Amino acid sequence: MLTISHLTKAFGEKKAVDDLSIHIKPGEIYGFIGHNGAGKTTTIKACCGILQFEAGEISVGGHSIKTDPLACKRQLAYIPDNPDLYEFMTGIRYLNFIADIFQIPAESRLERIRSFAGLFELTDDLAQMVSAYSHGMKQKLAIISALIHEPWLLIMDEPFTGLDPKASFVLKRIMRDICNGGGAVFFSTHVLEVAEKLCDKVAIIRRGKLVKSGTMESVRGDESLEEVFLELEEDHA
Repeated sequence: MLTISHLTKAFGEKKAVDDLSIHIKPGEIYGFIGHNGAGKTTTIKACCGILQFEAGEISVGGHSIKTDPLACKRQLAYIPDNPDLYEFMTGIRYLNFIADIFQIPAESRLERIRSFAGLFELTDDLAQMVSAYSHGMKQKLAIISALIHEPWLLIMDEPFTGLDPKASFVLKRIMRDICNGGGAVFFSTHVLEVAEKLCDKVAIIRRGKLVKSGTMESVRGDESLEEVFLELEEDHA
């Protein structure tokens, strides 16, 4: 579904990501963990075709993000940690704009918008300008816009930031539904308890390098994910 092979991305002389390799298979929720500045967001943006990179390869469903980015983007959806939406639009106009990009038929988009807006309790706010939305409302709108074309691969950067408990529960259920349907989810998070309960696999990154990855059971062992993360931080200090 998503293969990252020997990814290297530098900003000047600093390597933000250094020879990183991860493979996310269909049916997996894969957590990406690391402290601030570890290289999580850089990796995620490279996977979505937002950032160019110096070395390595990233493929989505067998298509290269370098040579065939449109084929990749048709299969994936990206939710950033801080949604940067078109604030001059209303919520419904923004969703229709995204649906136009993905050429979703009118009947299908209406059904999906109604369904997701209802789940995230945003229906009554879709007529408002996005500029009037709170951070949490913008996050919900970004999630709905990401799901509207029914992506096979959902890539998210700190997706639970700003969401209320009910919206977080709904998103977790949608993540699992995507995987049960043969898709996959790759997301970063600082909330280790969420990752521990939700993820099938996890990768821990520090200063751009992968320090541990695998199934949640193999990474965690007899400890909590938080204890493993803190121990790895101390070992690589």
